[in-house]
Amino acid sequence: MSQTVDRALSILPLLAEGPADLGQVAERLGVHKSTALRLLRTLHEHGLVYRQSDQRYRLGARLFALAQEAVENLDIREIAHPHLVRLNEQCGHTVHLAVYEDGEVLYIDKVESRYPVRMYSRIGKPVAITVAAVAKLLLADLPEPERRALAEKLDYPMYTARSIPNAPAFLQELATVREQGWATDLGGHEESINCVGAPIRGTDGRAVAAMSVSAPNVVVTADELLTLLPLVRRTAETISREYSGTTPLKDLKEASS
Repeated sequence: MSQTVDRALSILPLLAEGPADLGQVAERLGVHKSTALRLLRTLHEHGLVYRQSDQRYRLGARLFALAQEAVENLDIREIAHPHLVRLNEQCGHTVHLAVYEDGEVLYIDKVESRYPVRMYSRIGKPVAITVAAVAKLLLADLPEPERRALAEKLDYPMYTARSIPNAPAFLQELATVREQGWATDLGGHEESINCVGAPIRGTDGRAVAAMSVSAPNVVVTADELLTLLPLVRRTAETISREYSGTTPLKDLKEASS
């Protein structure tokens, strides 16, 4: 990165701490005031910084508008899909991506297993919200009042003997998921299907989506599937970093090589 661009970009996190005058900016950058002023003027012309009446500078409204626009245009499915495919290639099992919308948890992407035995799930279809691992992850991340209100109004069908039977048990399960940072569905929806999942988080730390790996007992046991948890969590963390724009430079270089 050029020295001028580097210096200009270094001003933004400085002003994120609060307004600063020309002398403070120059001192922090280790440059002459004339250099700092030139950089500030350029940023001001682009709306990225604003000069107040007290001659101090703060972050400009254009910066916030750009950030909001970038967030609104992020497509979590597009970002996550290559990572889901890679995970599927590594483990061979079905991989799902889901989001929470209007009181439902919906699958928005799926990579089929390489085995003849396939899962009956479709993109756009709501999941079994009281038992699915992805649903537990997304609902566990809701604020407590919203979490409790939702749990109280849900039905609790007993798909299998391992299904969650009522709101108190569901809230306890969500508390566990919230604390440990991952979730499972071990025969809760279908006796023969097990699943392990992890959340995908945005810049604010909130879960924007959840992903999971599922497999039937005839392919792997529940214990064998649980050994994939570290890989699933690493994949979710990688997607989270890319989605929130915090992927380390070395990872970007590796991805482009």
